[in-house]
Amino acid sequence: MRLQLATWEDVEGYLKSSNGIIVPAGSTEQHGPIGLIGTDTLCAEDIAIQAGVLADALVAPSFAYTPAPFNMAFAGTVSLSAETFQQMASEVFGALAEHGFTRIYVLNGHGANLEPLRKVNLPGAQIRIRSWWDFDAVNEIRNKLYGEWEGMHATPSEISITQASHRIVDVTAPPRPNAPLTAEFMKAHAGDRHGPPKEHRAQFPDGRVGSDSAMASPQAGVQLLDAAANAVAKDYQEFLKT
Repeated sequence: MRLQLATWEDVEGYLKSSNGIIVPAGSTEQHGPIGLIGTDTLCAEDIAIQAGVLADALVAPSFAYTPAPFNMAFAGTVSLSAETFQQMASEVFGALAEHGFTRIYVLNGHGANLEPLRKVNLPGAQIRIRSWWDFDAVNEIRNKLYGEWEGMHATPSEISITQASHRIVDVTAPPRPNAPLTAEFMKAHAGDRHGPPKEHRAQFPDGRVGSDSAMASPQAGVQLLDAAANAVAKDYQEFLKT
């Protein structure tokens, strides 16, 4: 069930048997020439909704406006400061906890969300943060299909999910980057620790960061979505037992 499609009486009834809720977190930022601006939010939301059905969990509205300062040189990106996002998350989680949601499961789809989310402290409630790519079953598919060409941003896996659920952009896919990202680069830039907007666009002019978006397909998206939803549903149910 989705919170925005429920009535207050639906929610009150739900809380009699469960104190858990899934909160998707994404972004509004460019995802290369064939990736949708809402990719991170759409992936987190689609997986959360499917997992919610499997786990009989309520799913809250998504965080769609989050920190993405490095992509502000690309049209359509909307970025919040990390401090603003942390404060917003704190207030949203606090409101949920006040109603009795004391197990808040955040399903993340955007690396820059992690640090501010981890700083949220909510006495009387527990928060578990998982990114949809954290699970072995998901990574087995990603590694098998894309290997080193998964990259870090505008990845074929996330674009595959949006192709399966939303839209395939009808343009010629960009050529593969000259070389895959090094392990050193990926470690240094984990959590979307990229440079200032103009420098970031100069380094990655079409918006992709080491990814071969042309490898995306809706068929792969279905596999990834199913694997992630099943893994999230299981992890969420285990979280409720803590």
